Amino acid sequence: MAQAGIHGLMGIVLSNLNFKKEWLLLGVIFGNMLPDLDAVAVAYFTLTGGDTNGLHRTWSHSLLFIASLVVIIYIISKIRKVPRIRNFGIGLGFGMLTHVLMDMIIWFRGVEVFWPFYPEINFWHFFIPPEWWYNKFEFALEFGMMALYLLFLSRFALKHGTDIEYLPMIKTLIWFEIFLFITFLILVYTWSGFYFIFGGVYILSLFLILYTTIRMRKTIESI
Repeated sequence: MAQAGIHGLMGIVLSNLNFKKEWLLLGVIFGNMLPDLDAVAVAYFTLTGGDTNGLHRTWSHSLLFIASLVVIIYIISKIRKVPRIRNFGIGLGFGMLTHVLMDMIIWFRGVEVFWPFYPEINFWHFFIPPEWWYNKFEFALEFGMMALYLLFLSRFALKHGTDIEYLPMIKTLIWFEIFLFITFLILVYTWSGFYFIFGGVYILSLFLILYTTIRMRKTIESI
């Protein structure tokens, strides 16, 4: 897992580049989190006892997939004659590339950028993460970073007076993610079987975060 919340926050940071076209920044932020939806495939094969090798940080993190997605969205925008859909697609591609770059630089894992033609690129092949971090604290931190991302969205909504009607739900989601963070901060060090529960609630949280991002598009456009 590559910290969807951190990637979402990176999308917000990138707003300093002044993405003024409608839905462009929305695409950047959404695209920063989208590649980790490959976790759905990982969870499915884990629960069914299948092989999860080659599922995470492969196809969804590849230049081929990103380019194909951008082209498809561009074609849809032309057919429907809606420029903001094209803007969203361009932002999505930019955001996904940012996600891939972050994974390669700071996340201690290899990424198959040129899947399926070339093996993973791993700048950290010489480094072994400490045991307290690897597949333990980093998993719990997923929920903490999601809570922080939602908190930033809510602050921007209050600042700009946008999506106010959705703020009670945002508050509920923030507390939900904080609860998950604290819960898994305990479970990852005390119960070896936490993976199965983690996979389910992580996917739920990721879908909620992605939905909330779209739902808060007025707020994102105002950043």
